[in-house]
Amino acid sequence: MMTTDASARALQLNAEGQLRHFLTIDGLDRPLLTQILDTADSFIEVGERRIKKVPLLRGRTVVNLFFESSTRTRSTFELAAKRLSADVLNLDISTSATSKGESLSDTLLNLEAMASDMFVVRHSRSGAPHFIAQSVTPGVAIINAGDGRHAHPTQAMLDMLTIRQKKQRFEGLKVAIVGDVLHSRVARSQIRALNTLGADEVRVVGPSTLLPREVESLGCKVCYDMRSGLKDIDVIIMLRLQRERMEGALLPSEREFYKVYGLNTDKLAYAKPEAIVMHPGPINRGVEIESAVADGPQSVILNQVTNGIAIRMAVMSMAMSGQRAQQGLETGVNA
Repeated sequence: MMTTDASARALQLNAEGQLRHFLTIDGLDRPLLTQILDTADSFIEVGERRIKKVPLLRGRTVVNLFFESSTRTRSTFELAAKRLSADVLNLDISTSATSKGESLSDTLLNLEAMASDMFVVRHSRSGAPHFIAQSVTPGVAIINAGDGRHAHPTQAMLDMLTIRQKKQRFEGLKVAIVGDVLHSRVARSQIRALNTLGADEVRVVGPSTLLPREVESLGCKVCYDMRSGLKDIDVIIMLRLQRERMEGALLPSEREFYKVYGLNTDKLAYAKPEAIVMHPGPINRGVEIESAVADGPQSVILNQVTNGIAIRMAVMSMAMSGQRAQQGLETGVNA
């Protein structure tokens, strides 16, 4: 899905520059990304309450529209919507009308007729959430929960929230993204977010078969070996090896990949002593990362999971607020 920053920004923001869809990091500026992080910060304490709810989306209906399975992402979106007091519908695509031949447009029209307010969309085709955002009734917010190889913006932002919590800044940080960058929609969103937020240097590390052509154009440096890739690094983001998306033999074997690019305690020593280790999950232990590292003191992997709920609460509440403001501007009535 090729979009310019200007078109991505125009589609995602209302006339006052507020978020109304969240489809990609592209086109969003540093103040808006910082606002998402600050809003998420304010929601973290909700998860620590006895009654984990705020009324911001009371009376609103959120539909989780997952054309691709994902237990973790769907669960955190569902929890986020419920903590905002929304009604949540999880559409089972395997038994839906879409699997019986109904077009995506007809499925959406039926869901809109049920007075839905927000669709959380995950799809194997790049650009599907953009298509839906351009097609839905005004006032319905679309949140991208991952599309093809294109983008996974809420995962990138929960990673940014975790980095800010642990490092208190982005300026001066060196970040390495290691592994299967070629098939990773998360990596593309992470690189964009890190550059926008002011990280000093972003490196991608992996075999040439798992790095996209001209990946440097995304704003990163390429390293083919772990020693130079992790040297003086503050943050290491390991990626899942996406076997299900690979066409042809891109690797000699998982054992060989782990030997060269798997993160173990010996390779971790190349980075700064206070470096943190991240992974978007699910983890393949002994393929991408050693258990001693995944469960070790420098790992913040479970912090990422916790922060996923806060980030999704932030994005959903901001998008709904932006949609209300846009409707107010169009009707001349204050939202």
